[in-house]
Amino acid sequence: MTKNDKEPDAAGTPSDFMVREIDLETGEYTLIMNRSDAVMLGLRSLDRVKVSSGEANLIAIVELTDSVVKGNEVGMLNKGRKTLGVSDGDQIRLVPVTKPRSIEIIKKRLDNIVLTTEEINILTEEITNHRLSDVELSAFVTSTYMHPLTNKEIKDLTLAMVDNGEIIDLDVEPIFDFHSVGGVPGNKVTLLVVPIVAAAGLYIPKTCSRAISSAGGTADILETVANVTIPGWRIKEITESVGGTIAWGGGVNIAPADDIIIRAEYPLSIDPYSQVIASVLAKKKAVGADHVLMDIPTGPHTKVKSLDLARRYARDFMDIGEQIGIHIQCAITFGGQPVGRNIGPALECKEALQILEGAPPSSSAVEKATSLAGILLEMSGYSGDGKERADELLNDGSALRKFREIIEAQGTEIRDITSEDVPVGKYSAEVLSNQRGYVSSINNKSMVRIARAAGCPHDKLGGIVLERKNGHQVDRGDVLFRIFSSNEQKLKMAVTTAQKLSPFQIEGMVLEIVPGEKVIHTVQ
Repeated sequence: MTKNDKEPDAAGTPSDFMVREIDLETGEYTLIMNRSDAVMLGLRSLDRVKVSSGEANLIAIVELTDSVVKGNEVGMLNKGRKTLGVSDGDQIRLVPVTKPRSIEIIKKRLDNIVLTTEEINILTEEITNHRLSDVELSAFVTSTYMHPLTNKEIKDLTLAMVDNGEIIDLDVEPIFDFHSVGGVPGNKVTLLVVPIVAAAGLYIPKTCSRAISSAGGTADILETVANVTIPGWRIKEITESVGGTIAWGGGVNIAPADDIIIRAEYPLSIDPYSQVIASVLAKKKAVGADHVLMDIPTGPHTKVKSLDLARRYARDFMDIGEQIGIHIQCAITFGGQPVGRNIGPALECKEALQILEGAPPSSSAVEKATSLAGILLEMSGYSGDGKERADELLNDGSALRKFREIIEAQGTEIRDITSEDVPVGKYSAEVLSNQRGYVSSINNKSMVRIARAAGCPHDKLGGIVLERKNGHQVDRGDVLFRIFSSNEQKLKMAVTTAQKLSPFQIEGMVLEIVPGEKVIHTVQ
């Protein structure tokens, strides 16, 4: 239980049962009971019980069966067994408890009624302690998608998520951080910004997420070469000694409610506006960030489709950040096509290393990374041109040395890593142009769908390498992009998806012919 956890109200008398192990993973705590035992305790499917073993306890959701478990035994899934430390044959105690208070709160959200601070605290505490079923959690996510939270609700949710988790208290200051709201494939710039900023002598304990609707989150990308699941005390040590980390936020208990909510967002491939802000700011607050730079990529096929929406995000990030004690600047960046050439975890890691090594396959990722790193340097009080200084740290090898230092501190099996050390999927296919002309646009969402069809983000070696980008001239039969996968069947699916979606728009120099009056000349 967290420090704000409250004991649920008991709804029955305790009963003892024997554990039967069931090798199954779910996001929630689930308990499988024989229907006759459930009837005896007055329980129905989706009711809750408090499960205790010694001093350890949790709240589980009941599912019923006539045959999977016998009477006087309960099936416990992997998550619950690990939490309680029990195995086959152990005794546990069950006590029926009342339904979560959050159910009524979620109904209010669905009706677009503004929640009080107390209601948001209750909701966050019950999410953190796994008291809501996946259906109930999805209802909350849907409510925030349909009816975005007010700024006060976002602030309350942010602080509640921080209070219900671990706080990393660094003994150095000031603390800098960086985050991209995402929505553009190939956006591997965190792997460049963090080592550049740390090489400049600043402290940047970057925690990052896994993919929700993208081909790969930053944690997925770096995990191809290094450990990203790092406890809070180790993030503190590495930051204080090395200058920065690139760690998975879900691997440490900071704002744990956020990771549970993200899990509910994943099947729907949605990232609600207000939840984006609360999610980012909670994790920045939990690591003690004083100054944060937000990257807001904007374009027609991104999460943030217009400049007006980007400016709204910027205003709200800065407003709520000020209320919780974080100085925030926002950079609205070009999101009209993928960043760099590679899309997918291992491929993006390979490209980031190529850039650090001084052999960038594309200038767009370099330009974006050094521009953002330069803003952070200027936020620190650097009196010169921040971008020029970022370029120097990249070009003289300082950023590469710092990157290696960071991943070696986090744990990697590869010493003095190079881009050649990063593997990619063994199956590949080329997608060719069927006409001559110029690339006028690339549909970001379609590229993500193709990469996910190839297995991303779970297949970390899958993805896409672009051979052409906006403005490039192509002839019929030229390679537009290559698809990689670890699975031959998934590669075929990705090729079929690419043929169906046609993500590249290719135009000739003549866009349209407008005919005039038809004149017929006869030869005498």
